[in-house]
Amino acid sequence: MFEFATAGKIIFGNGTLKQAAPVAAVFGRKALVVTGRDTDRAAPLMDALAALGINCEMFAVSGEPTVELACQASQFAVDVVIGFGGGSVIDLAKAAAALMSNPGDPLDYLEVIGKGQPLTERAVPCIAIPTTAGTGAEVTKNAVLASPEHKVKVSMRHPFMIPDLAIVDPECTLSMPPAVTASTGLDALTQLLEAFISKKATPVTDGFCREGLPRAVRSLRRVFENGDDLAAREDMALASLFGGLALANAGLGAVHGFAGPVGGMFSAPHGMVCAALLPHVMKVNLAALREREPNVQTLERFDEFSRMTGGSKAEDGISWLAGLCRDLQVPALSTFGITEADFPVIVEKSKNASSMKGNAVELSDAQLTHILQAAWL
Repeated sequence: MFEFATAGKIIFGNGTLKQAAPVAAVFGRKALVVTGRDTDRAAPLMDALAALGINCEMFAVSGEPTVELACQASQFAVDVVIGFGGGSVIDLAKAAAALMSNPGDPLDYLEVIGKGQPLTERAVPCIAIPTTAGTGAEVTKNAVLASPEHKVKVSMRHPFMIPDLAIVDPECTLSMPPAVTASTGLDALTQLLEAFISKKATPVTDGFCREGLPRAVRSLRRVFENGDDLAAREDMALASLFGGLALANAGLGAVHGFAGPVGGMFSAPHGMVCAALLPHVMKVNLAALREREPNVQTLERFDEFSRMTGGSKAEDGISWLAGLCRDLQVPALSTFGITEADFPVIVEKSKNASSMKGNAVELSDAQLTHILQAAWL
């Protein structure tokens, strides 16, 4: 038995941004447009909305979305919320839309640090338009918010938070600089691979992973080296979308289990944290599976991924990941101010993360610490 949930509608393709304003007009005449710090990028969207008589408020997110920012954005009285930006922007848009219609303290709905209560009312209609190719947030039912007070990033999560419409226009990602292309693209690759070997994987999510992983393998390095390669941009936009569809229904694993606490404790790009951890998590997962469950189907998936990279056995795929991280200039965890003295706290927090529950195999504190040590050097 399994379930599958996603956005009410997905529109993919070059030039599809132009469909956003007509759909928004169906929901009403007042819109909140959540953007990144560069609000000029949203000018064509804002002009299209204004041309249809939609009154817009703009809310810019300059960094990681926080619980406080979600509260601020939820104070607007609008008919539709539009998230136009990267995963942080879309997560904030989803959280704001949910809090607009669900009263109470956000901590009532947050996992780990809050009560984790379910939403009782449908969120205000939400349109998600990614301008990066990484998180797949446009099709997921959660929003990751930072709580500086608790030094952790946690999720609001409920099916009501899935956007009503996801518009994925690869042309919107053309302006990403190489560093952002690498960070977001590595996040997409990580999400696809973790969902593929997750305990919660299903035949439906497997299909998305088997379509998405080869695209990321063949195009991530290409688009890092040449950001104008539209075919590679399309591949990565699809990989990100497929990763979102997969993780929303199959969960993730230890990489993202670590990434939440690390991102909450230190100023570090999420995708780079994931990339620094990924080869080492895969290596420890592989060894643990061979030791404890040598006949599980998951082991075959390590080999399958390796073949996608041109290898023949599981170790080849892990070596390919390590090489990609070097080529895309992924820094060690120590670069972000993490010290070995921080490892016990990170390990303890990671064990409470929802993503850790989907990891291919349960890992001990010693194994988790070994991963951090390997990614830290």
